[in-house]
Amino acid sequence: MEEGVLRVMEKPKEKQIHLFYCMESEDLAHKVAEQSPLIQLQSISWRSFDDGFPNLFINNAQDIRGQHVAFLASFSSPAVIFEQLSVIFALPRLFVASFTLVLPFFPTGSFERMDDEGDVATAFTMARILSNIPKSRGGPTSLVIYDIHALQERFYFSDNVLPLFETGIPLLKQRLHQLPDADNIVVAFPDDGAWKRFHKQFDHLPMVVCAKVREGDKRIVRIKEGNPAGFHVVIVDDLVQSGGTLIECQKVLAAHGASKVSAYVTHSVFPKRSWERFLHKNDGSEKNAFAYFWTTDSCPLTVKAIGNRAPFEILSLAGSIADALQI
Repeated sequence: MEEGVLRVMEKPKEKQIHLFYCMESEDLAHKVAEQSPLIQLQSISWRSFDDGFPNLFINNAQDIRGQHVAFLASFSSPAVIFEQLSVIFALPRLFVASFTLVLPFFPTGSFERMDDEGDVATAFTMARILSNIPKSRGGPTSLVIYDIHALQERFYFSDNVLPLFETGIPLLKQRLHQLPDADNIVVAFPDDGAWKRFHKQFDHLPMVVCAKVREGDKRIVRIKEGNPAGFHVVIVDDLVQSGGTLIECQKVLAAHGASKVSAYVTHSVFPKRSWERFLHKNDGSEKNAFAYFWTTDSCPLTVKAIGNRAPFEILSLAGSIADALQI
């Protein structure tokens, strides 16, 4: 090496990715492909036999030999998991150079522990199933998951897969910077679990921590730490189901003087159309509880259901997924 000349590590060449997807994730897959000309969409024929079991066909199977392949999944219900697993287990065996499974929402993540003998930790069950994905020619499957409920769940997976835990929080932080009151934001967490999960990503902002305390036979939300008075408070959590906890937190924060309350969750599950309780009312009968409700497109069926109805705004994971496919 000549004197004064430094050897610089060359940046790895970006990969051409062949991206397959389930039917629910078609819109998100197209958004991911729009992020880079190196991402090429591929298709699967999702059919069923008369008895209801899947009759599947991977199109252009010979063309993906030696190529980097990914699959964008959505395990929205037990009914669709088997057909997607059938494809997920088949793709690595088609002599592909590498295989990446993108599962934005790990649906059993909140069932990760046993409180009583006999409880079934289905997060562990799902991790064991995914850990048996066949290796490709390039080695173990890369598994991309966003804001899994508990970080220790990475240890539920065997060495046959490489879990890559990503987060949607940068999308929220970018959106907060765009608000007219960006200098008057406080981040709130509905419980200690959410604080432990996310507080390090908001060190530059003041925080409020809520907690559920027992009063008689009821569990009441109280403010444990911080002061929301005069601030636009944004409640942050990984997922929402019925939304009851978020609503109780909003009431407490407003009662303690918050000027506005908004919410962010990465995964909006909202069973039984429970998102409807958050919709803005236009009849003037009452003040709308939430100024904004931000969520990602990790749950495609929810995205289609809520559309652009206020206060909901969708922060797409497409750019982050495209970046993750190049790791």
